[in-house]
Parts: sequence; structure tokens; C-alpha cells
Amino acid sequence: MARRIYTFGYEGLTIEAFVERLLAARIRLVVDVRATPLSRKRGFSKAAFGQALAAAGISYVHARAMGCPKNVRDRYKRDGSWSIYTVGFLQYLSGQGSAIDEVAKLTQSTNSCLVCFEADHKFCHRTYVARAVASRTGSSIVHLTSQREIVEPFGAVAA
Repeated sequence: MARRIYTFGYEGLTIEAFVERLLAARIRLVVDVRATPLSRKRGFSKAAFGQALAAAGISYVHARAMGCPKNVRDRYKRDGSWSIYTVGFLQYLSGQGSAIDEVAKLTQSTNSCLVCFEADHKFCHRTYVARAVASRTGSSIVHLTSQREIVEPFGAVAA
């Protein structure tokens, strides 16, 4: 049976609450899909994030190629158009086959969670990364929130 791929955004959470939620979902590996793993929020920049996760027994991998390119992010900041952002990111993602394969391989070995900032998975590129990975693995996708799990319908469009 294929594993589930989890996604989770840390917006609005402390590092302690975030890790606690990951543990409750039995996550063993975090795949950081931010292009630049820096945060103004304490505990969520790459080194500190990896250390906090390791202290809880959760492995950490930064998948830089799964991050949204700066030019796409910058355009979204200027025009606020989610549909244009989505088109730009999906065009970028379509050229990242080997990186998607690498993340797919990682997610098949243990309970894994793709992590970015945004709390709402519907407005975060991690959803598209999860769909691309799931299209290769047959996994179902579960979006974590601070309180619940949202199971995405099987076969949601990847790109």
C-alpha cells in the first residue's frame, strides 16, 4: 500500500507546537520545500529547524529545487494573482523531474511531510509539489493543520 504524503505550513505556530503536531501525525521526515530556508520566525531557519526536528527524532532534508523561484514569488508580491503564480510555478515544476523523483523516493521510505510557511495549503506551492510526487508514487495527500488532517481527493491534478 502506498504511503501518505503529508504537507504542513508553520504560519502562526511556534516551533514547539509545530513539532508536537508532526509527532502526533507520526512524521519521521520533514522535506523543506522552501527555496530559501530562512525565516524571521524563531526556530524555522534551516539550522535551528533541523536541530529542533532532530531533538524530536524527526529527520530533515532541504529540497531547494522544490522551492518556488524568486521571479515567480516576486511577481505574486507585485500583482497578488494566485492564478498567475500557479502557472509560473507549474511551468517551473515541469522541468524538475529528477528533483521530484528524489523527493518521491524519500517519501516512500518513511512517514514524510513537505513543509513551507503558509498555513493554508490551497495557497502554497507545496500542494503542487505533493501532487507531482503523488503522481509518481500513487500516494494519497494529507494536508495537516494545527488541529486536523485534510485528505485531498485521490488523483487531484498535478500540473
